[in-house]
Amino acid sequence: MYEKNGEKYFVVDGHMHYWNAAPDNWVPGAELFAKGWIECFHAYMGLGPPETHWTIEHFQKYSEDDLMKDVFEDGHVDMAIFQPTYLLEWYKEGFNTTERNAAMGQKHPGKFVYNTRWDPRDGDEGLKTLRQNVERYGSKGVKLYTAEWNNGSRGWKLTDPGAYRFLEASQELGIKNVHVHKGPTIWPLDKDAFDVSDIDHCATDFPDLNFIVEHVGLPRIEDFCFMATQEPNVYAGLSVVIGGLMYARPKFFAKVMGELLFWVGEDKMLFGSDYGIWEPKWQVEGLVDWEMPDAEEFADYPRLTTAGKKKILGLNAAKLYGIDVPAEYQLTDAGTPGAHEVLGGQPEEHAASGA
Repeated sequence: MYEKNGEKYFVVDGHMHYWNAAPDNWVPGAELFAKGWIECFHAYMGLGPPETHWTIEHFQKYSEDDLMKDVFEDGHVDMAIFQPTYLLEWYKEGFNTTERNAAMGQKHPGKFVYNTRWDPRDGDEGLKTLRQNVERYGSKGVKLYTAEWNNGSRGWKLTDPGAYRFLEASQELGIKNVHVHKGPTIWPLDKDAFDVSDIDHCATDFPDLNFIVEHVGLPRIEDFCFMATQEPNVYAGLSVVIGGLMYARPKFFAKVMGELLFWVGEDKMLFGSDYGIWEPKWQVEGLVDWEMPDAEEFADYPRLTTAGKKKILGLNAAKLYGIDVPAEYQLTDAGTPGAHEVLGGQPEEHAASGA
């Protein structure tokens, strides 16, 4: 929980990790990629305030105590959603797995949501694992990584026939929320494998699923916005937007936020810190303090109200995941609509129906 100027914010960190990229977890023969991946990840930390930077050794494998302190004690977070990324071609036990996340989270009841993942290239065995993870961890969401390497393949699309099998299975298992990494590329993955165009097609075909586009498709922000404004079940995941741009590129941050507020609207934007790249504390505090600049170049963008900040920081994610929000943190102000509402989209109806 965060409170400032008499306003209380219920914070749901919709995108966080608990990884192990230490050298003893590198796959023999793939050390170049395992080392390069985590060093590239670490470089993104440099986009945050200098006092928040970690050494590469700490970044490779932080502890449970580190996470609990950074996220909950210091970071103002009430609930956090684990988003796994396996990378089994480079990391022996996986980089950031559902099992690792749940083993830690189960020590802290009521603090975490355990999303799982799938990869259509895993076929029948992957479907079996998906079912087991949903049964074991109660997952209501999945995190998809369309550029991950897998047995000679360097990526896949949500429109692939195999992906549709998994989307159908996800629905049958009660999964509601599909988080898809569509944003900056980490070496050595291929940038084009994160193109947002496949979201448009499957969001129409699966209207009862919510598609949360993590990192809002950066650098393809216009493609994402023009797609998300017409698809009522497509949401903007703000990890990287806040952590990567608010401090390092404030003018670009204002432009990206302005486009999202205009086209997508504050009801379809979700905060995510992307911990452990960036700690949530300065991001939560910074977003609460942030105002759209008064310069002429930003004049035609909507302004983000206090009500809008409360939605983005936690209430929108709580709605998608059925997280109970105490009455003192709930809203009566409807906030500012986005263009999707002007164009006739009804995201609230989809959320209420479990979309």
